[in-house]
Amino acid sequence: MNYIKLLNAAFEKFFLDDRLNPTHISLYMALFQEWNSSRFADEFNVNRRDLMLASKIGSKSNYHRCVTDLHSWGYLCYFPSNSPYKGSKIKMTVFVTTDEPVMGQYSPTLEQLAERYRPKNEPVKGQYHPILEQVAGQYHPTTGLTLGSTINNNKQVNNKKEKDWQAVFDFFIEKGFNADEGKKFFAHYETRNWQTSDGKDIRDWRALALNWMDRTVLFAKENSPNIKQPSQIKDNLRTTKNKNYGQPL
Repeated sequence: MNYIKLLNAAFEKFFLDDRLNPTHISLYMALFQEWNSSRFADEFNVNRRDLMLASKIGSKSNYHRCVTDLHSWGYLCYFPSNSPYKGSKIKMTVFVTTDEPVMGQYSPTLEQLAERYRPKNEPVKGQYHPILEQVAGQYHPTTGLTLGSTINNNKQVNNKKEKDWQAVFDFFIEKGFNADEGKKFFAHYETRNWQTSDGKDIRDWRALALNWMDRTVLFAKENSPNIKQPSQIKDNLRTTKNKNYGQPL
């Protein structure tokens, strides 16, 4: 028998039968392999444990249900054995395609099977697709660098120029701070590679510098010694502080 013709006929039968589920097909394929191993004998003995392992069926009840269904639906003839020393017998039904295609002849049934399992929008290998070429051209310029990478590289160069140490010092001096405070700020974020605590790049270092200045002023006020200033309250009534309580009123 022709192995390929038998499989094609079986799959054509599967395609038209809505009663089948994946477990039925898995068990049928395991039985088909046993049939092939017996050189397509008219009847052959089977071992339930081996069939369950090959078809990935986990329970005996599910196995017996599937093999009984295949028997009832005409896919095979099942002859169960009640002897523990002798396996059951199976007789496979030989299916033939209704319209077996001649070499090079159109087959609508096989085409339906192929269309069901092949993506419809999958491009054919070697076929020219102008739309795909246009899309590829937008994201792959002739220079070899993508547009997005060029912009990001330019931003990185500009950020490094803007965060030059002299610009930082001048900014601190402009805001009324000395260059030493600007040096502390620059050294602190230079060691962090100009990134925030959560690992994000710093976009506006000037805003960060202003925040640094505010915290510096606040820290200086909180840590300054508590010196009592002389009272600024004036004695507008001009009262006498050295009073003589022995003097009559």
